[in-house]
Amino acid sequence: MKALLTPTNLNFLLQGLWLTLYISFISIVLSTILGTILAVMRNGKNKPLRWIASIYIEFVRNVPNLLWIFIVFLVFQMKSTPAGITAFTVFTSAALAEIIRGGLNAIDNGQTEAGLAQGLTNSQIFIYIIFPQAIRKMLPAIISQFVTVIKDTSFLYSVIALQELFGKSQILMGKYFKADQVFALYGIVAVTYFIINFIISSFSRRLAKKWEQATD
Repeated sequence: MKALLTPTNLNFLLQGLWLTLYISFISIVLSTILGTILAVMRNGKNKPLRWIASIYIEFVRNVPNLLWIFIVFLVFQMKSTPAGITAFTVFTSAALAEIIRGGLNAIDNGQTEAGLAQGLTNSQIFIYIIFPQAIRKMLPAIISQFVTVIKDTSFLYSVIALQELFGKSQILMGKYFKADQVFALYGIVAVTYFIINFIISSFSRRLAKKWEQATD
């Protein structure tokens, strides 16, 4: 164990953790923006935009994420990190679009009509009335998708040799062969993923509870 838990090895794993968080954060931000746009397009009255959004969402989310990683990396000849971010953004945006669309559809149409009666534009109604209520309904599903993104970054090493957290652990695995060292290394990685995702889930629950109390 002492041979495994050296400052050099821990720093090596931290570098992988930083890359994991970087890819996850950028992918989540871009996916949320694109997913919201796709959800609005699919819910809109413009038929061409609705068809474009529908085709994108249905096609992308029904193709495995691993395949998107291969396509982006090999077909478009992108470097590993941009390829990982792009692939996760493409796939996750489609999943988030359906989550967001479901949240928007859960809001009663009467609120839109009431907003129009008050002289608000459709954009103002969406920003100030519909979306704030919808986000509360779809928050658990969105957070679950965020957690999935963080966990799925572990695919990147086996597919495009990107040295994120799991990839760094696999490299270290080549230096240590004893059973206790292997289990310890996997344990460190598993606990790290658990802590990150548990913090995100806990924050989500606290935020949802706070919103619930505010509406009581």
